Amino acid sequence: MTNSLKKITCAGLTALAIVSMAGCAHGPSRSQLGTGAGAVVGGVAGSALFGSTLGTIGGAAAGALVGNELSKDGGRRGRR
Repeated sequence: MTNSLKKITCAGLTALAIVSMAGCAHGPSRSQLGTGAGAVVGGVAGSALFGSTLGTIGGAAAGALVGNELSKDGGRRGRR
């Protein structure tokens, strides 16, 4: 890849990231935080257990699902 193509690609990706982040002008919801935290923890655990990219991706996906489910009701399971 040439230098000019790298610069164009980098500029395009940066612009895409800025436009994407503009939609997130407010703070993340509890569910979004739980999903993100679950994905990070799951990805780390998957990488440690399986030592492969597939293990990391699978762990992140599973962690995101668990984190999302646990944060849906604000962590108040069983309390009414």
